[in-house]
Amino acid sequence: MVWLCRDCLNFGSTAPEPRRCPKCGSPRIRSHAELFSLSIAHVDCDAFYASVEKRDDPSLRDRPLIIGGGTRGVVSTCCYIARQFGVRSAMPMFKARELCPDAVIIKPNMAKYVDVSRQIRRHMDALTPLVEPISIDEAFMDLTGTEKVHKAAPALTLARFSRAIEEEIGLSISVGLSHNKFLAKVASDLDKPRGFAVIGAAETLSFLAPRPISLIYGVGKVFSETLKKDGYHTIGQLQQEDPVQLMRLYGESGARLARLSQGQDSRRVSIDGEMKTVSSETTFNRDLATLEELSTELLKCSERLSERLKSKSLVGDTVTLKLKTTGFKLRTRARHLMMPTQLANVLYEAGLTLLQREADGTSFRLIGIGVSGLDAADGSDPSDLLEPQVARKAAAERAMDRVRSRFGRTAVVRGKLYTNRSETLSAPASEEEAEDLEGKTR
Repeated sequence: MVWLCRDCLNFGSTAPEPRRCPKCGSPRIRSHAELFSLSIAHVDCDAFYASVEKRDDPSLRDRPLIIGGGTRGVVSTCCYIARQFGVRSAMPMFKARELCPDAVIIKPNMAKYVDVSRQIRRHMDALTPLVEPISIDEAFMDLTGTEKVHKAAPALTLARFSRAIEEEIGLSISVGLSHNKFLAKVASDLDKPRGFAVIGAAETLSFLAPRPISLIYGVGKVFSETLKKDGYHTIGQLQQEDPVQLMRLYGESGARLARLSQGQDSRRVSIDGEMKTVSSETTFNRDLATLEELSTELLKCSERLSERLKSKSLVGDTVTLKLKTTGFKLRTRARHLMMPTQLANVLYEAGLTLLQREADGTSFRLIGIGVSGLDAADGSDPSDLLEPQVARKAAAERAMDRVRSRFGRTAVVRGKLYTNRSETLSAPASEEEAEDLEGKTR
């Protein structure tokens, strides 16, 4: 049995493995027969946004902290203290306040979180070229063949990496190590926070068998209920089922269940994952129904969306409007543009055309705008070429961008937004926007 001390990085292969490190006395020992032969890892930052805020304000260290905003927004994330009260990500803010009335609530600071995420990514890139980010705070890593470079097995390299993130960036991470991506992701959730969990090839079937089927990614609440009605409650039951029968019942999803229940996942850690959409959305503090109020909020979202596209040097050719009614019914409408764009004005006008058809007196609690069909920008917006009027608006927007880059975002405000600046109607729906900022697809 191979063991590793996660504090002093001492390791050995004595049997039985020590309960404490013989060198430093730490109880943070990770032992496993396959510890030094596995190389696929999933790294997940612990309560990322909340941890960044607590790092920057030590007075918050022992207090429940919720990252979210507005009276009708959602919880973006929360610290582990708040989770003890039942607060969870994506929970409505009013519910979170009820569960944890003494919590400190901070609005998301996405620029800061993205900067920290990039710092962590640089550490990852130093370990292996095979890094696949799947959100702002988590990524897969393939360390196969890195032993000669780092003079250490992947497990030891990851332990060093984890310690470096704590010492140099001031955050904790959890690591899952296994022989494929599915099991590495499962492992990273087993021992949070500051976790380092291992699932070896030899134990795969026995480990999965008693677990609920919802452990398999992609099995949501509705599909899980369907499986239960059909008599499937654990992964072990799927392991015993004929794959043909699962395919007959659930089609392609059945074939996927058959593979993953056996712990089989042939996906490689890919560096080619592309961002498919970028979006911005807002949950209102009170329902809005008039075109004037909705269009003002749409313009705010369009400006944020444009800023993100410009920061990533992207353009898109399909605009999607998203609306959520008071009764939580979702409406999405899309429009394909003649030419791809990143200009706020062009995005807004496309979204406004769609909004005018939906503003029929219905009350809405959320509005959003997104763009897909993404491509790299070449420095000029193709929409500029369509007509002189568009070119003039584009030139004005570029001038606004230059002023804002020097003097701040509020240095120049569009007239429509300036006249409404005294009334705060909305708060970012932070969870979705957080994913968009570093939006790698799974």
